[in-house]
Amino acid sequence: MGVLILVRHGRTAANAAGVLQGHLDLSLDDVGHQQVSAVAAAIGPVDRVICSPLERARQTAAEFGAPVTIDERWIELNYGEFDGLPLSSVPADVWQQWSADTTFATPGGESMGSLDQRVRSAAVDALSFADDERVVVVSHVTPIKAAVAWALGCDISISFRCHLDQASVCRIVAGARGPVLRSFNEVLYPR
Repeated sequence: MGVLILVRHGRTAANAAGVLQGHLDLSLDDVGHQQVSAVAAAIGPVDRVICSPLERARQTAAEFGAPVTIDERWIELNYGEFDGLPLSSVPADVWQQWSADTTFATPGGESMGSLDQRVRSAAVDALSFADDERVVVVSHVTPIKAAVAWALGCDISISFRCHLDQASVCRIVAGARGPVLRSFNEVLYPR
């Protein structure tokens, strides 16, 4: 049975400051490097790593010491005009629209529904590799939540009702009737 291991990238300074990163191309901070080193050691050898093109994901992927394939479909949600702003600066009505309407996108941004479509196709592809290989996907909070929604047969809006820590792990297996969520938000590093 194939297991797809989803890893959220390690912490960045923007994560620590509570800033929406979206498509900002930021590096891991010292804590992030420690987190991903511990996660890679805990997961052990893998055959393939698929990751988002953003630097924080690529730095996390490099820790696994396996061939890395960049897949644009795993990139974080584009928050448009909110990229780079503190979470607390996003108006409550915008959060409400994001959580209630999967077609809503901020100016210059992307809708949750659009992200959901691209991630579902990426997850299908990645899970097919997991039949024969030990596969890790390194991505971001929203795409990983979309992959979890796919595995559960749910709508992307569940992403507003679950939490993923930095450098956390989720596992999806290929079940007899489709994908099955095996674990969610595993923290494999010391806190």
